[in-house]
Parts: sequence; C-alpha cells; structure tokens
Amino acid sequence: MSAAGAQPLGHRHVLVALSGLLIALFIATLSSTVVSTALPKIIGSLHGSQTQYTWVVTASLLATTATTPIWGKLADLFSKKTLVQVSVAVFVLGSVAAGLSQDPGQLIAARAVQGVGVGGVQALVQIALAAMIPPRERGRYNGYLSSVTATSTIGGPLLVDTSWLGWRWCFLIGIPLAAVAVVLLQKTLRLPTVRRDNVKIDYLGATLIAAGVSVLLIWISFVDNAFAWASWQSAAMVGAAVVLLSVAVWVEARAAEPIVPLRIVRQRTTTLAIVGSLVVGTAMFGSAVFLGQYFQISRGYTATQAGLLTIPMMGGILVSSILGGRLMSRIGKIKPFLLAGAVLLTIGFAGLSLIDQDTSLTFLGVAMLFAGLGVGMTMQNFVLVVQNAVPLKDIGAASSTVSFFRSLGGTIGVSVLGAVLARQVTDQATHDRAAAYGDATGLIFLICAVVAALSILAALLLKPVTLRTSLDLPDATQPVLPDEPDDGVRAALRPGDERPRTPRNHDR
Repeated sequence: MSAAGAQPLGHRHVLVALSGLLIALFIATLSSTVVSTALPKIIGSLHGSQTQYTWVVTASLLATTATTPIWGKLADLFSKKTLVQVSVAVFVLGSVAAGLSQDPGQLIAARAVQGVGVGGVQALVQIALAAMIPPRERGRYNGYLSSVTATSTIGGPLLVDTSWLGWRWCFLIGIPLAAVAVVLLQKTLRLPTVRRDNVKIDYLGATLIAAGVSVLLIWISFVDNAFAWASWQSAAMVGAAVVLLSVAVWVEARAAEPIVPLRIVRQRTTTLAIVGSLVVGTAMFGSAVFLGQYFQISRGYTATQAGLLTIPMMGGILVSSILGGRLMSRIGKIKPFLLAGAVLLTIGFAGLSLIDQDTSLTFLGVAMLFAGLGVGMTMQNFVLVVQNAVPLKDIGAASSTVSFFRSLGGTIGVSVLGAVLARQVTDQATHDRAAAYGDATGLIFLICAVVAALSILAALLLKPVTLRTSLDLPDATQPVLPDEPDDGVRAALRPGDERPRTPRNHDR
C-alpha cells in the first residue's frame, strides 16, 4: 500500500497489532532497569573493575543512542514490520551473549549488541504506531506505551531481588517473551509501505553520526572521573566529536536520503520539540537513577522497596498519559497539554529539590506525582507534535530524531548530574555519608528543575496546531499549518490563484 492510499486501522485491529509491539518494548526497557539494579552482583560475580562497571551501562547507552536515527531512517526506506522483527532478533542475540558471558569484556560487548536492538525497538514501536494511527487518535494509545515503561521500571528491581534467580536470568528471562513478540508481529502487524525506486542508503552519514555521538558520550561518561574537565583528553575527545559531527552535517546536507534530514530539523516545530525532548530525557532518566540511589543509600531501603516507592511517579505518568491522551484526541489540540506537562514537571522537580535524609515519604510522593504527571504529558507528545507536521514518508526519520535527542539528553544529564552528585557527597561526607547523600540529591533535583523550566519555554514558543485526522498529509508537499481564527475561509492563496483555498480538515 502506498502512503497516499494509507487508511487508518480500526481500534480493535490496532489493539491486536499493539500486543506484539508492547511486548517487544517491555523486554527492551526491562533490560535497562534490571541491569542498573543488578550490576553490583554482576560485576562482583565476574570479578570486574569499577571502569568495567561503568562500561556495562555505557556500552548499551552508546549503541542505543547512536543507532536510533539510523533505525528511523531505515523505517522510511524499508518494511517497518521487518525492521521491528530484526531489532528484536538483534536484542535476543545480545541478551543470549550477555547471559552466557564469562568475563566483563564479553558482557560489555554483548551489552553493545543488546543496545543496538533496544535502539531499534524503542524507535520503531513509535514509528509503527504512527503508521497505523492518525495523530488526532494517537494520544489515546500513549497510555499503553507508558504502562509498559512504568511496569518495567518497577519490575526491574523486583526481578533482581528474587533470590532464586541468578543474575544471568536477568538477561535470559526476556527471550521467551521476545519469541512471543515476533510471532504476534508476524501475524497481526499490517503497515502501509511507501514504495520507492532507486533507494540509496547514506552509509557515510550513518557512520559519521554514530562515531561522533559515540565519542561525545564516551567523553561524558569518563570526564571528571578518569580525567579532568580541563585536560588534554577532554580537548581531544570534544574536538574529535565536533569535527565528526560537523562533517556529518555537511554530508547530510548533500545526501539523497540523509539519515537525519536537515529540512526537518530546521523546522521550528522540530527544533522546539528537540529542546523539549532533551529536557524530558534528562528528567526521566535522572529521576529513575537518582531517586533509586537516594532511597537505597540515604534512606536504607532495599532495591525492591526503592522500586515500590517510585510508584507515585509511575502512577502520575500513567494517569496523565491516559487521561491527557484521551482529552487531546477529543479536542485535537496538543500545545495546552505540552505546556501543562512542562509546568507540572518543573513543579515536581522543584519539590524534589527540597529533600534531605529526613524528608517525609508523603511529601516525596506528592513531588514524584507532579513530576510523573509532567513526564506523562510531554514524553510521547513532543514526538507526536513533530509526527503531525511531516508526511508519512518522513515519519521514521522525524520520530527517531526527536527520540535520539531525548536519549542523548538523558545520557548527558545522568553523567553530568552524577559527577555533580559525587563531588557534593565527597565535600559533605564527614561522618554521615547517608545524610550527605540525601542533602546532595536535593541539589541534583534543583538543577533538574531549572532544566525543566526550559521545556516550558519550548512549549510556549510552539505554534498552536490541530492534530490531523489522516495518516498522511492531504498534500504531502504542504506542512501542517498553525491554527488560525475559524472564519470559515483561509486567506492563503496559491501562486497565481486569486481565490482563497477551501480549508481542509487539518487546517481547522
């Protein structure tokens, strides 16, 4: 089926098709939360060093972030269904290798392969959803994606604390679910295919982007630990990243099928969505990492208890994504929800900035609830606002570009905030490390609150748009235009046409 002839699928068919996608997304997101919690046991069992401890996490993040835009562009050129299945297969291959690892080096390599699969699954699930459902209806399905994220976030620590399962099963337990996902995808997923002749893959651009991002993330992971911010190592790595990414931009501007189409990135809507996604990425990943550490180190809770104590945040994500999505589908407006979410996110982190070792759990729960409400209203919707503005043939590249910057923001945010936290704990820890950690965590969330305020600015600067009710733009050469006063006639004229155009549905 061509893009032009693509028709939205019925609600029942969408739910059936979503089953395989959601299972794939669940195992992909679970792999991150399980490993983060189980890592001390894993490294101890394999007799690894602190550097190797860091690389087990970094290798996966690098691979996920660097390959996300590549998966997205491939989705615009080839079968989305096949690519989802390939990404699940790559994830399974990495999971098997990780579960059978005999030393830290093997585990790090396996995690890199696993990260490539995770990048594909996370990007392609959103892209497949966009190919099935018009933007106007997509909000009501965001709650399913958020449910998966919340369940995996809480389920990771619970799985690790199950004593009868060895750490190897943290990797292997998802394999049966992956098999189920592949079977369901084969039987239920039907997506429109954009047929293109003379397809050209931008191998050079993909290589340059992956290399530049990898060098940047490696520097972020080790700066202020293995070497200082102001050091020759920092200068060399930052310089190399700038050169590689600059050349990548030059190549992308001239490629027939660029991995990251600059014409999309330069659009005001996409630029603002990227800023918002960077902020949300920092908030989402930072809160998951630092809240878990706060509860365990400063308050003395177990991994299971720490996971359960984050339920207010997960509940906030679920409530706002489900209710907000349904309301957004009903009224067709997205900017009010992005703005409200950005404000709630900032309020939530401002509340968390006041915590110390003795903060009441009730206050913590309320602050986490506000932060969760904010994440639920912004995380998927910054992607949706870009999907609404591009034709179906570009949906993969557009979606993955925003997701890429969200992952990049999360990785950079966690690394930088982690360095600040470590320095604060070192400066404050005289007799009571737990109290020092509790006080320092408040500073981390204060920084997050300041960063979150940028998402308010990004949401304010977005032009109001009405979500379209078609899978593709009625005229793929025309972007979705901002709302204008509903006077029944749009004043825009085509060149040489003296008569005003009749407004289309998506213009209203």
